[in-house]
Amino acid sequence: MQERKKLIVLIGPTAVGKTALSIRLAKKFNGEIISGDSMQVYKGMDIGTAKITKDEMEGIPHHLLDIKEPDEAFSAAEFQELVRGKIEEISSRGAIPIIVGGTGLYIQSVIYDYQFSEAGGDKEFREKLEKEAEIAGNEELHQRLNALDPVSAANIHPNNVRRVIRALEVLHTTGKSVSEYQSQQKPELLYETALIGLTMEREKLYSRINRRVELMMQQGLLQEVDTLWNKGIKSGQAIQAIGYKELYSYLRGEVSLESAIEQLKQNSRRYAKRQLTWFRNKMSVEWFDLSDEAEAEKKNKEISDFIAGKLNLK
Repeated sequence: MQERKKLIVLIGPTAVGKTALSIRLAKKFNGEIISGDSMQVYKGMDIGTAKITKDEMEGIPHHLLDIKEPDEAFSAAEFQELVRGKIEEISSRGAIPIIVGGTGLYIQSVIYDYQFSEAGGDKEFREKLEKEAEIAGNEELHQRLNALDPVSAANIHPNNVRRVIRALEVLHTTGKSVSEYQSQQKPELLYETALIGLTMEREKLYSRINRRVELMMQQGLLQEVDTLWNKGIKSGQAIQAIGYKELYSYLRGEVSLESAIEQLKQNSRRYAKRQLTWFRNKMSVEWFDLSDEAEAEKKNKEISDFIAGKLNLK
């Protein structure tokens, strides 16, 4: 039997501290980092996605950043294919691949051997929904999914019509939601995986999120969004991202800037809550609480020791 590749996966909600820790781990274990964020693939969307800067990388190779234009679609299936290729490539160099991010479904699709394609298909039903989306709009179709399968709807952008239709198709052909269908399979880890989750006391995390939003505005998030707007990118998957859709509402004259910023903070906090729920329900994660900053060094050592033990690394 072929030996499984070693893989470190670092997950957790937005603003919990994944980026800084990932650099430390990459230095310690000769790692290369693969972004596990569905929005950091987009060029020109740096501030709002909290994309790591060249200086912050400290020379560590990073993958899957800036590979798409903001008007292009990006799916979990494409992510799965690209990341699995990167894992092979990084491993072949004798380095350890480290997936870092917060997009649970995308990461789950890579590390587990899910057979998504086994769920039945109905071409006629699919084509009917595609026509409905053209006539009634993406939001209408997404609302229908939300009524039938709120779990899937919460994890799919309304503008990601292909995934909305697929979720409805699985429900139509199997009588089960995508999440039900997947939970009945026995997913196996494809890699020798150390799966680490970072968490924090809720009030402290929410305070960090609010501060991060304020910092993003100081760094020029509005100008970044305005640049996309002026390029004519007025719809699509990318601008449904938190940090962009709120400021688009401001640019369309629907809300004041102050209201847009408050909405951005609230949506970011809600997203962090959903991320934690997803990770806790869907993956077997070793959790580390980073609430006490005075204990940071101790926690870092605990995490490093866990990885070294789990993957038999020095």
